[in-house]
Amino acid sequence: MLEVVAAAVVGEDGLLLVSKHEAPDVFYLPGGKRDAGESPEACLRRELAEELGAAATSLEPFDVVHALAALERVPMRMTVYRATLDRDPAAAAEISALRWYRPGQAFAGRLAPAVADHVIPALFAGTTTRREAG
Repeated sequence: MLEVVAAAVVGEDGLLLVSKHEAPDVFYLPGGKRDAGESPEACLRRELAEELGAAATSLEPFDVVHALAALERVPMRMTVYRATLDRDPAAAAEISALRWYRPGQAFAGRLAPAVADHVIPALFAGTTTRREAG
């Protein structure tokens, strides 16, 4: 099973999502895989610095999602933290783009299934969500 740690960064612009160079049209939560002996929080802080050039000013456990990984197509366990950042994020490393998801608005790109089916409904309960732009 693929084990990943991810950040749900929610701000005035919505939920921050990222795409990777290997699949630039699919958007995920920022985060990644833990190194040997690394705590989930340390992994997420490292990934946010590498991928977004930002530091987490807070990390709060939010959810654990069990789903099929969008790219690898294998079972995945994604531990999600609500996070705040110390600055505006910028795409770095393997990240090709940043976009903000706003409930009820069209989204230009495909949402990873774990994000669309689990994270967004949990974060924005009671609002309309859309998986793809029309």
